[in-house]
Order: sequence, then C-alpha cells, then structure tokens
Amino acid sequence: QVQLVESGGGLVQPGSSLRLSCAVSGITWDYSAIGWFRQAPGKEREGVACISNNSRVRKYPDSMKGRFNIFKANGNKTVHLQINGLGPGDTALYTCAGGSALRASDWCGTSTDGYAYWGKGTQVTVAS
Repeated sequence: QVQLVESGGGLVQPGSSLRLSCAVSGITWDYSAIGWFRQAPGKEREGVACISNNSRVRKYPDSMKGRFNIFKANGNKTVHLQINGLGPGDTALYTCAGGSALRASDWCGTSTDGYAYWGKGTQVTVAS
C-alpha cells in the first residue's frame, strides 16, 4: 500500500516562496508518477505539476510554468514542489497523488486520470 503525506504549507505573504513536500512510503513499484494538485474553495481540483517514476518526465500546465518546480529527493522518497512568487490566487489545499503502477515509468499527467493514491493535503494561504 502506498501512502502519501504532505507538509510545508502555511500562511505566507504575497511574493514569497514555499517548498511543499510529499513523503512517499510503500513499495516503489506499486506506483508510477507523483503529481501535485490544488483545490481552492469553490473551484475544481487542478493539476500543477507531475514527475514520472524514472524522473525523466516533468510536466506543468502552461499557467504554472516558470513559478512551479517539482523534484525528488531522499532517494526518491520525497517529492518537493517549489512555488515562487506566490499570490492570493495560489491559495488552496495542495495534495500529492501517486499514479497507478499500471502506468509506464516515464508517464506523468496533470489531470487526475491515472492516479490511484492520494494524500490528505497541506493548506497554503497567501495573504498580506
């Protein structure tokens, strides 16, 4: 069983940077990609970044390019999401997800399709 635990959220001022962490536990071949998603109150969940199991593929929606960076650390047991230039529009619950093991090692996607495991999320609030 794959478990995902997010951390690093909080209340930050506009213009700040934040690094979120997703701690992954379980059997490495039980999941494929790791994706980060966010959901603001009253809005649909949207993908912000993903990284393939072999780390060769990283994807960001066009609206996220330039400010978001996803990378792995700690022997691939932690997936970080670096967010720069935070603004009020970034306020949301940020959740990481693990892709189904049926997906290829170079797959990742920024839609929820293909993700089988979900963390509970970490709240990011941007306000002055």
